[in-house]
Amino acid sequence: MEIFETIRRDHEKQRLLMKILISTSGDSESRRQYFAELKEELQAHAAAEERHFYKTLMRSDRTLEQSRHGIHEHHEIDELIAVLDETEMSSPAWLHYMKQLREKVLHHLEEEEKEVFQQAGHVLSGVEKRDLADDFEEEKQEHLS
Repeated sequence: MEIFETIRRDHEKQRLLMKILISTSGDSESRRQYFAELKEELQAHAAAEERHFYKTLMRSDRTLEQSRHGIHEHHEIDELIAVLDETEMSSPAWLHYMKQLREKVLHHLEEEEKEVFQQAGHVLSGVEKRDLADDFEEEKQEHLS
């Protein structure tokens, strides 16, 4: 498997979790569980992506700016997660912030899949694409355990 497939698989899981969360209401057990899972998924994914995918892409002038931008968006996502953590789940504000998070994450995923992957495909060798997938998955599992 190549790095692009590995990242896309994570993106699909993130999209699904956010879709489910938007449909929850109040301070329910399901909302708490899905939010905890989404946070864990986003944080582990971002850490692995920054350490392996973006770090490698930063070696090329062709993908340097995109990599920096992607990392910046990870920080914006972290800030929204912190706001959600501090907001009562039963408050209408929580759903408002959750929708903001979803928009930010969806924007980030679209940019990666449609722009970053295209440029990365020109910069990375076949071996690098496969090795990065393995490194990414190993790093992500370390964060999840």
